[in-house]
Amino acid sequence: MLESSGIPALRKERGKAYPLVLVGGPLTFSNPQSLFPFVDAVLLGECETDLPGLLESIASASSRDALLDRLSSCASVILPEESTTWGATIAQADMRFLPAFGTILTRETELSNMFLVEAERGCSRGCTYCVMRRSTNGGMRIVDVDRVVGCIPMGVGRVGLVGAAVSDHPGIIEIIDRLVARGCKVGLSSLRPDKLKEPFVAALARAGYRTLTTALDGASERLRQEIERRGRAPHYEQAAELAKAHGMDKMKLYLMIGLPGETDADIDECADFVGGLSKVIPVTLGISPFCAKRNTPLDGMPYAGVVTVQRRLNRLRSKLAGRAEVRPTSSRWAWVEHVLSQGGPKEGLAVLQALRNGGTFADYREAFVAIGHHPDKTGYDKVVMPESRTQKKRTELTILHAPR
Repeated sequence: MLESSGIPALRKERGKAYPLVLVGGPLTFSNPQSLFPFVDAVLLGECETDLPGLLESIASASSRDALLDRLSSCASVILPEESTTWGATIAQADMRFLPAFGTILTRETELSNMFLVEAERGCSRGCTYCVMRRSTNGGMRIVDVDRVVGCIPMGVGRVGLVGAAVSDHPGIIEIIDRLVARGCKVGLSSLRPDKLKEPFVAALARAGYRTLTTALDGASERLRQEIERRGRAPHYEQAAELAKAHGMDKMKLYLMIGLPGETDADIDECADFVGGLSKVIPVTLGISPFCAKRNTPLDGMPYAGVVTVQRRLNRLRSKLAGRAEVRPTSSRWAWVEHVLSQGGPKEGLAVLQALRNGGTFADYREAFVAIGHHPDKTGYDKVVMPESRTQKKRTELTILHAPR
C-alpha cells in the first residue's frame, strides 16, 4: 500500500518530506514487531482513549521531530527507531467509548450492507491459544443492551454483532429479539458451544440463521481440555439436534490441526465424532493449522510442519469422505503466518524481499529459509503441550489428597 501511494516502504528510506506512518489495530495485542522496519510509530491496543490526544498532536505539532517526541510521550506508543522490543502498555478504551460501530453501509465490502456493532469487547475465557483471552486488557466488557440497540439506525436490514465472545453477553437473546422485531436479520461473530441451548438457538433461528457455526478447536476431547476450551461432546451434540429442530440447513465447525502433542488418534477421534454429528445434520469443517501467537500461554510452540499438517488433513478428509465437507486453509501459508506471528523485524524485511521477488509461496519460503526458518524442520515432534491452569489444579488436588 505504501509503495502504491508513492511512499517508500522502509522507514529508513523516507525523509522528512514524507508523512509519518502510524499503525494500530488487533495485531498490536500480540506481536507488531515484523512491522517495525516500515512504520514510524505503533499504537498498542485499543485506540479510542488515546486517539483524541494523538490527533491533536498531529494537528498542532510544529515539525516531524516534534510530533515524534509527542507521540513517544504516550504510554501506549512505540517508536521502532528507538526500540527493538514492544514493552509499552496495551491501551484500554474507557467504557464511555463503547460500543464501536460501523457508519458506512455499502455493497462494496465483504459483509455488504451489514451494520456492524460491538455487543461486548474482550473475553472472560482462558483458551490458551487465543490472544483475546481473559488476561488480555482486563477481560470482557459488556455493553448495555439499550446502548447496543440504540446505535443501530432504523431501517437497517442486516446487523452484525461483533466481539470476541458475543454469545457470552447476558442480554444477547434480548438484543436479537429486539432487532428481529424491527425486521432485521442478525449475525453473530462468535458462538460458544456451551451457550447453544434451546432459547438461544431458537432466537438465532428467528434472526434468520440457516447455518449454526461454532468452534471445535481441538481434534479430541483431550486436546480441548488441554487448551482450556469449554466445549465438550454433549454441547456439540445438543447444538446439532437444536439446529435441526429449528430448521437450519447445516452446522459448521472450526477446527485447529497441529496443536502440540496431537496424534493420529486425536484425528481419528475427530473423524468419528464429526461423522456422528453428520447423522443429525450436515456438517462442514473449516480447518486451520495451529499457529502460536505471542502474548498467549502457547507462545513459542512450533508449527507442526507443512508435511505433517497435510498428512493429518488427508487422514481426516479420507475418514470423513461422504460424511462431512472438509474445507482446510493452506498448510503452506499457515507456516508463513506462524513465522510472522513469532517473528520480528528481520521477518518483516524477509516479507518485503518475498513480495519484490513475486510474492509466491516459493518466494516466501526462500526468504524465510535464508534467515533460519524451515516449513518442516520445526522441532514439533519433540514438543509437548504446556501444562494448563486446569491441569495444574488437578495436580495440586492429587497432591493434596495423596495417601500418606
